[in-house]
Amino acid sequence: MKIGEFSRNGESRVHVRGLDHDYEPGGKVTPVGFLLPDQDELSIAVCTSKVTSDCIVDAFDHWWNENKTRFPDVDTLVLLQDNGPENSGRRTQFLSRMVNFVEKHHVNVRLAYYPPYHSKYNPVERCWGVLERHWNGTLLDTVDAVVGYAQSMTWKQQHPVVRLVTQTYESGIRLSKKAMTPVESRLSRLPHLSSWFIDICCQGAI
Repeated sequence: MKIGEFSRNGESRVHVRGLDHDYEPGGKVTPVGFLLPDQDELSIAVCTSKVTSDCIVDAFDHWWNENKTRFPDVDTLVLLQDNGPENSGRRTQFLSRMVNFVEKHHVNVRLAYYPPYHSKYNPVERCWGVLERHWNGTLLDTVDAVVGYAQSMTWKQQHPVVRLVTQTYESGIRLSKKAMTPVESRLSRLPHLSSWFIDICCQGAI
């Protein structure tokens, strides 16, 4: 998301004038979302840094820290996600961080991926469509404007929980084959769909 007085070709009840050329943006932000489909609850981390494996896991870690007391009987978290480059079933840094997450929180994790070109079936994608319609007729000329419009959108008659993440993340972090050996030993991949379904079980789990 480019920050600036750029026209987004949306509609508004008030007159809004945007730039007719795509000049250098004043910055960029990327929303990272977590949706609980059964509760229709959306949480959004608005990230000013490049979204990396570490950024995604940190955002998820923060979300779970804020919500885990609501689910005391949950022993397995299922993450439905796109098989993007920073969180794929082959991304070494992402998998390593998820193993650490499992041990830190003493909870099992199942990574379930949508195949290519099927992300439209992911419920969180519908949230992004609502957000786009909500702010397309406005000028997102500051980070505060982005956060504010994200907070004022509604999904299933509820406002999302939105927070700004300003930490800078380094991209391109990868583990060597040797370093991945103990990580891979913690992964249980579904036969014939090894990149699409991965279980990570807590070693201390009963």
